[in-house]
Amino acid sequence: MREGAPKFWQVLLSVVAALFGVQSESARKRDFTNGAHPALYILVGIVMVALLMASLWAIVKSVLS
Repeated sequence: MREGAPKFWQVLLSVVAALFGVQSESARKRDFTNGAHPALYILVGIVMVALLMASLWAIVKSVLS
């Protein structure tokens, strides 16, 4: 990670907040000024979207059965 880069949990929370549209301005600035490598945000974003889709699929499957 780069000097002053956010930790993994901060990246995770930042991606989750952005996914739901509630990202704070200060967190957004932190991510773009001294953030971790962009590939980390992309990877965490892909994993989070996959988990969201899987959980929605499981909920619908359990409701319909």
